Amino acid sequence: MAHRVLIVDDSALARRFVRRVLELSGFEVESYLEAGNGIEAIKIILNGRVDLVLTDINMPEMDGEDFIFWLNQNEWLRRLPVIVVSSDSCQIRIRRLTGIGVRGYVAKPFTPEVLRSEIDRVIGRAA
Repeated sequence: MAHRVLIVDDSALARRFVRRVLELSGFEVESYLEAGNGIEAIKIILNGRVDLVLTDINMPEMDGEDFIFWLNQNEWLRRLPVIVVSSDSCQIRIRRLTGIGVRGYVAKPFTPEVLRSEIDRVIGRAA
């Protein structure tokens, strides 16, 4: 089954990098959606199906933490798998993010194998 993946990062270069690594990982993607911050991501989610979110944390307007908190307020959206992809690997922050709904965390830089392994773990099966 191919998935609709939303990549959220304020850097277009970082979004392209995540997309390329995801392509190299062999994960089946139907389509890629992109947002530069949490507000843009919310608009995309409300306008169509998203199967997986890969989000950065440090972004303008609405950062990843506020975006994840917003998702977790809605029972239906709370089920949406969210993996943080960030250079911020502070354990305190990771625990806090897990407490508000993050299911996975990948520290930048990462390999296709690391990203795929985390996606498979979060989705609960080989995807």
